[in-house]
Amino acid sequence: MYMLEVARQNGFVFDTVQMPLNVMDAHYRSFEKMVLPELVKQNIGVLAMKTLANGAILKSQTVTAIECLQYAMNLPASVVITGCESMENLEQALTAARTFKPMTDEQVKTLLDKTAQPAARGEFELFKTTSIYDGTASHPEWLGEEPPRVQQAMQTN
Repeated sequence: MYMLEVARQNGFVFDTVQMPLNVMDAHYRSFEKMVLPELVKQNIGVLAMKTLANGAILKSQTVTAIECLQYAMNLPASVVITGCESMENLEQALTAARTFKPMTDEQVKTLLDKTAQPAARGEFELFKTTSIYDGTASHPEWLGEEPPRVQQAMQTN
């Protein structure tokens, strides 16, 4: 939301925004609840990623890959991105697309009820709760040198 506000203040308009949208996101620091409605309101295209959270969501043993993909497809996203690192991944993506039907409110509630407990602390969305997927945490040099005013503020007497 901060990024959208800074963009607006500087006269910049996004065509699309890529963000994590999945069955676990709905319960913890939710992009779906906090950001997605604003993107739809501003007619900004939504690129849904982390639909399986790099497979971590499946380790919760609460939902299937097809359920994860179809949940994301049910959201007002322009495109749902999923990794296809194997023929099995490709087949599951094709199956999800071929068998997709818009979900009823009751179906969504049932799916979210199944994931509420394991999603409560973000344990299956490590990109939200750890620096594992934060490239700049591993490579702070990518940020460049701190400006002189910051360097001065950091100096101790």
